Amino acid sequence: MTESPVADQAAALRPHAEDAFAEELKALAAADDRPRPERWKLSPWAVATYLLGGELPDGTVISPKYVGPRRIVEVAVTTLATDRALLLLGVPGTAKTWVSEHLAAAVSGDSTLLVQGTAGTAEEAIRYGWNYAQLLAHGPSRDALVPSPVMRAMRDGMTARVEELTRIPADVQDTLITVLSEKTLPIPELGEEVQAVRGFNLIATANDRDRGVNELSSALRRRFNTVVLPLPETAEAEVEIVSRRVDQLGSSLDLPAVPEGFDEIRRVVTVFRELRDGVTTDGRTKVKSPSGTLSTAEAISVVTGGLALAAHFGDGVLRASDVAAGILGAVVRDPAADKVVWQEYLEAVVRERDGWKDFYRACREVTV
Repeated sequence: MTESPVADQAAALRPHAEDAFAEELKALAAADDRPRPERWKLSPWAVATYLLGGELPDGTVISPKYVGPRRIVEVAVTTLATDRALLLLGVPGTAKTWVSEHLAAAVSGDSTLLVQGTAGTAEEAIRYGWNYAQLLAHGPSRDALVPSPVMRAMRDGMTARVEELTRIPADVQDTLITVLSEKTLPIPELGEEVQAVRGFNLIATANDRDRGVNELSSALRRRFNTVVLPLPETAEAEVEIVSRRVDQLGSSLDLPAVPEGFDEIRRVVTVFRELRDGVTTDGRTKVKSPSGTLSTAEAISVVTGGLALAAHFGDGVLRASDVAAGILGAVVRDPAADKVVWQEYLEAVVRERDGWKDFYRACREVTV
């Protein structure tokens, strides 16, 4: 028996942003009396409010989707209101995909026009493909053409997304040059073209660590306005991000509430920040950094895994023993070098820290 779309949406493990936050988007649209670019669902002010959070005149609370400098979001939103494409750049775990999805949801009401970049991404994923049964039977025709997400966004005046742009081969990347400069996509097989209508734009994401993998050509880079998403500036901001995201994930997985594990979240974030920065929070002790990035996204994964352990094999309260194995897995990527870094950090920093004895013991037990 086939389930209805409503049932499918309700059962989705991770609903699209426009579905998960439909009530907030509806409330913003109702309260939004500012000018909207053509085919935008919300004004630039309302899009920024949706991402950064706030309270509407009717008392509706808009939850923050991004915790960071307001100006970054304002520049990103303003870019989408121009003819320049937006490139979100940053190290792994800085919420590039998350911000990209929510921007598309708020601007176009649809975040699904997505091209996932990989080393095997072909031109067809960005331009168009063919239904080969139709092609063989009737030759090139509109009916045989299979539009890409980018083509659909151009045709309908919506926001397309390209994830991990620098993982796409350079010659395929350059397929975007005509799209972004001329706002047209030629279809030589039909002697036609698709011209972008107003409202079309494109958001791409790229990883700082991928520089040199498939560098963007200067011609393509000029078509983007680049916005760098930084790691959280303070421990408090990072704890807030991790807590909020884990709470959202936990609700969909029926895991314990975050507040009961807040102390452990703070300790996970502290460990990640100290190892990432190469110095303890008080600035007194220098520590070696492991090979991994230890991003906010990885902290979210460690805490979510810990909550699952606490729910299914513990008493439902997040404890040091629930996060220890996850931290070890995140830190020790290189079994030789990273293990030494981790053991030195445990003995020199964690062991001597007041109130961390249980954390030290739990980490020592899983570090073999």
